[in-house]
Amino acid sequence: MTVNLVMLDTVLTGRAVLYTRPGSHSAIDKQPRTGEVAVTALGLAGDEQGDLRVHGGKEKAIHHYPREHYDAWALELGGHPLLQAPGAFGENFSTYGWTEHTVCLGDRLRVGSAVLEISQGRMPCWKLNDRFGVRDMSLRVQQSGRTGWYYRVLEEGMVAAGALIELIERPCPKWSVARLSSVLFDKQVDADILRQCLALPLAPSWRRTLERRLEKAEVEDWAPRLQGPGIERPV
Repeated sequence: MTVNLVMLDTVLTGRAVLYTRPGSHSAIDKQPRTGEVAVTALGLAGDEQGDLRVHGGKEKAIHHYPREHYDAWALELGGHPLLQAPGAFGENFSTYGWTEHTVCLGDRLRVGSAVLEISQGRMPCWKLNDRFGVRDMSLRVQQSGRTGWYYRVLEEGMVAAGALIELIERPCPKWSVARLSSVLFDKQVDADILRQCLALPLAPSWRRTLERRLEKAEVEDWAPRLQGPGIERPV
């Protein structure tokens, strides 16, 4: 059953600061905001990204992470202190009620006076490893499917914690974020499935990735994204 309304429990933003590895920056340590926050084409006012080559931009303006995933992570990680409050995964929106299995690519949502559209799921990177102090945390997030998702901003406006997020349009009901991400995270190349995905309103980076897979009949190397710089890899 489709849940058309959820409450926006927490709105979070963060500033980019020096991070764990030489030359790296991150704004993953996001903190709750009170009162109204402006939503612009590039995300929430006061929010930053540490590496604009792979984070932020119009296709990744706002990151939404389901709070109900925290219980599963607490069981897996043994009650990690980051899981005591929203923001552990660098999310901007925290809610209960929607997961990757219940929202779809292209879903259009009204929250406050802004209108958003789900643009893609998250492709987790090595910064989660360092944030949690778990060497393979990014891989665990990828394999679990508990990635959260990103929004592009269709209409700028204002949001605040406590606002309702309303589903107003669903153009791709067969393509949940979970289903699409399972294709992105599959080491097997299924040409028919890839062609189906390429007919969807994909974010440009996901489109390029799937086009390359279809052309080369192989999946790209995930190690640079999942392990990051300064980690020895098998040759």
